[in-house]
Amino acid sequence: MNRRGRRDTNSKENVGIIVWSAIIVLAVIAFIGAYLLYSKRLDNQAISIAKNNNQKTSSVTENTMINMVENTEEASSSIGKSVNQLESQSQEEQNMQNTEKIAINTSNLEKKQDESKQEKNQVEKTEETEKNSNTEENTKEEVVKDPNFANPVEGEKIKDYSKDNLIYSNTLDEWTTHLGIDFAAEKTDIVKASANGKVKSIKNDPRYGLTVVIEHDNGFESIYSSLLTAEFINVGEEVKQGQTIATVGNTARFEIADQTHLHFEIKKDGENVDPNIYLK
Repeated sequence: MNRRGRRDTNSKENVGIIVWSAIIVLAVIAFIGAYLLYSKRLDNQAISIAKNNNQKTSSVTENTMINMVENTEEASSSIGKSVNQLESQSQEEQNMQNTEKIAINTSNLEKKQDESKQEKNQVEKTEETEKNSNTEENTKEEVVKDPNFANPVEGEKIKDYSKDNLIYSNTLDEWTTHLGIDFAAEKTDIVKASANGKVKSIKNDPRYGLTVVIEHDNGFESIYSSLLTAEFINVGEEVKQGQTIATVGNTARFEIADQTHLHFEIKKDGENVDPNIYLK
């Protein structure tokens, strides 16, 4: 009995040990399984967190990149605008400078043109003054250079110039004007040129016979009539004062009843004038 009881007791103790061992093993296995499950869950959570973090990081990175790109574009745009503004400003300044240069050049050109015009006007005024001066001098010279006439013969006056008062004509037997001076002379007496000039004509006048006309300066003419001959000169010939041009005759029909004489006239611009005014 006792051995049997001991055996039963030992059996029960062995069974208890086995049970407890099994329980412990199961507990260990359960713990390990739980630990593994927990670790796996932790790993999954870590992976999930990592993914989320990666996604967030990627999103942040993308946003950052986008922002950087946008900022870069804005900066580039700003820089481009600034550059364009600077270029535009520089171009405007250059244009302003060019405009100023053009204005200065234009002003200088206008100034030069004005100076040139002033110089031209001054030259023209000077030339005009000189021209007027020369004209005045020429006028004065022309006035001074009026011919000085001398008596063409040495005889005395027998009939004077009379334009306004009538003089009795023995030949015509009437009172008439007398537009020259009659100098007493003998036939064939020498007739001399009264002043320097050019022989204009030698002709037979129906009233005053053989006549010589000499042209002088400033529109003057001297006329020698009732001549016998004028063979000493030719038409167009230059003659000097005192040069022999003809001889006295008696060919004037309007004065044939008078004694032998030289009929002498002076004209100015085609009009008869008093020879006494010019004879020296």
